[in-house]
Amino acid sequence: MASQQSNLKVQAPLGRLVDRVALITGASRGIGRAVALAFRREGALLTLVSRSREEIGRVAEDMAGSGAEPLILARDLRDVAAIEEIRAAILMRWGRLDILVGNAADLGPLARVAELPQAAWDQVIALNLTANYRLIRAFDDLLRASDAGRAIFVTSAISRGKTLRGAYAASKAGLAWLIAAYAAEVADSRLRVNLVDPGPTRTAMRARAVPGEDPATLRPPDAVVEAFIRLAAADCTENGVTVLA
Repeated sequence: MASQQSNLKVQAPLGRLVDRVALITGASRGIGRAVALAFRREGALLTLVSRSREEIGRVAEDMAGSGAEPLILARDLRDVAAIEEIRAAILMRWGRLDILVGNAADLGPLARVAELPQAAWDQVIALNLTANYRLIRAFDDLLRASDAGRAIFVTSAISRGKTLRGAYAASKAGLAWLIAAYAAEVADSRLRVNLVDPGPTRTAMRARAVPGEDPATLRPPDAVVEAFIRLAAADCTENGVTVLA
């Protein structure tokens, strides 16, 4: 999948996601928050998921007065029951799903592979890889039923291996191959499945991953949202690619 890359940076008029129902995980901060706000500006109907009800509530407050109230759900995606609860809530509120953005991720501790605690490994793999597999299982039928289903997941150059970030790298590499397989399996349908590599971005996770880096040298999360909007739009034809935001 890494061999198929493209750049999507062309600005377009607002309104590309009008009345499209979107689920965004990890929506309370960083890239997830920026994508949520951008999708709202484009007219999407939103379900926002985060482990923190307080943080996701603040995102919803930032959207007040600009269209339909978002559905906010405080859930830990590592909990198997949580994803079924999210599906049920989406069906009750919206009755359908057009767009899935799998953004939630855990960096885990910075540690050598040989010294990484088993529990930390399990937590990172559970959220970054297994939860996205479960999201696919839970929402595949709804995305296929949409007239223009879109599934977008977040990858990272770190998947090619960086010292002290072995669990995160392994989880993102696994996700890339999982999504490559899924994209191939839906190629004959209306569903389009892609990855976004946002590159170095000014987020709390980046600050933890690269201590001492000057955040002023990094792009803000708002700078990467165009790639997500383009891949989520009904006129997107790309499938099985990694877009460099």
